[in-house]
Amino acid sequence: MDQIREKSPIELELLQRARNLIPALKSRSAQADKDCKLPDETVRDMQEAGLFRALQPKIWGGHEVDLRTFFEIQMTLAEGCMSTAWVFGVVGVHPWQLARYPVEAQRDVWGEDSSVLVASTYMPVAKVTPVKGGYQVSGRWGFSSGSQHAQWCLLGGIVPQDETGPTEHGTFLIPASDYRIEQNWDVLGLRGSGSHDIVVEDVFVPAHRVQRTNNYSIEATPGRLTNTNPMYSIPFAQVFARAVSTSALGALQGAINEFRDNAAKHIGKHGAKTAEDPAAQAAVADAIITVDSLKLVLMRNYGHLLALAASGEYPDVETRLLYRYQSSHVTNVCADRVSDLLRCMAASGLYNTNPVARFFRDLHQARGHIANNEAAYRRSYGLVQLGLPNADPFV
Repeated sequence: MDQIREKSPIELELLQRARNLIPALKSRSAQADKDCKLPDETVRDMQEAGLFRALQPKIWGGHEVDLRTFFEIQMTLAEGCMSTAWVFGVVGVHPWQLARYPVEAQRDVWGEDSSVLVASTYMPVAKVTPVKGGYQVSGRWGFSSGSQHAQWCLLGGIVPQDETGPTEHGTFLIPASDYRIEQNWDVLGLRGSGSHDIVVEDVFVPAHRVQRTNNYSIEATPGRLTNTNPMYSIPFAQVFARAVSTSALGALQGAINEFRDNAAKHIGKHGAKTAEDPAAQAAVADAIITVDSLKLVLMRNYGHLLALAASGEYPDVETRLLYRYQSSHVTNVCADRVSDLLRCMAASGLYNTNPVARFFRDLHQARGHIANNEAAYRRSYGLVQLGLPNADPFV
C-alpha cells in the first residue's frame, strides 16, 4: 500500500515545494481565469521548483519520481488552483512520453535546454502524407492545455500502414516554430488552462519524431532501451488518462478546505449557521470520504501497474479497462460532490469570487474531457465482463 511506501528525499522535497505554492496559486486563480492563461509567474515557480522534471529521465536532468508521487504533486497544486494542476498534469506527463521516443527526438527537445515544456492535443485530426524520411502534416487541433508556455507540441493523427506497423493512432512531435496558436479558449471552467487550438500547415515531421501512441513494443518505444526505469513501460493510456482526472481530487479537497472555513463562520440571513445545517454536515462528510476512497484506488492501481512493469509484465485487457473506467469516474463523482457543497452555501455560493464556485466550474469543465467520459468507459468494461470483445482501441 502507498501509505507504507517510503518516499525518497527528492519526492518529499517536491511535494513540499508544491504545497508551498498553494497560497500563491490561490491568489492568482482569478487572474488566470480572466486571462485564460496561467500567469507566467506560476509557470516559472513550478519550473524553479523542479516540478515539471518529476517524470523526466535522469539523464536529461529529471527526477524520475514514482508515478504516485507525480499525481500527489498534481493533487496538491489543485488545492490552490485546478487550472494550474491541470496544466501540470498534462504538460508534466509529457517527459514520461518523450522518454519512450527515440533518443534523437529527446535530444531535439532537451539537447540545448532540458527545461523546455511540451504541450499536446491527441485528437487524431492530422492530415498525414508519408514522404521520404517522415511525414508531411497539416491540421487543426483543439484543447491544447498550457500551449502558450510550451516550446513543442505532441499532436495526434493516424499513421498510415508501412513497414514499421499497421494503421494506428500516432503522436507527432512538432516545434513551436512549425505551428501557431489560435486563442479561442473562452469556457466555463479551467479557464486558466489556456487550452487553445493548434494549427499546422504542411510541415515536415521526421520519422524519429513520430510515435505509435498505444504500441508498447520496444520497436515503437525505443527510448526505453536508454531510459530503463520500469515506469516508462506502462501503457500510455493508463498514464495520460490519470493526468486529466487526478487534479479533480485535489480540487475537491480544496473545495472542502474552503467550505469548512466558510461554514465555521458563516451565518445566513435568517440567523442559521452553516456548520449547524445537517445537509452541510452530510455534504462535507461525503466529499471527504470520496477523496479518501478515490485516492486509495489511484494508489493501489499504480502500485499494481508499477509492480507489473518491474517484472516485465503487461496488464491484461480487463485490468486496463477497469483502471481506465476508474480514472474517468474521478472527475464525475468529484463534480457531484462539489455541487453538493455549493448547494449548501445557498446564495452566497453564487458569487464568482467564491472559491468553491471556482472549483465547481473547474470540476464540471473537467468532466467534459473525452478521457473522462465515464459512460463510455463503463460500457467498455462491462462489455468485456459479459464475454464480448474489447471495443476500445485506445486502451
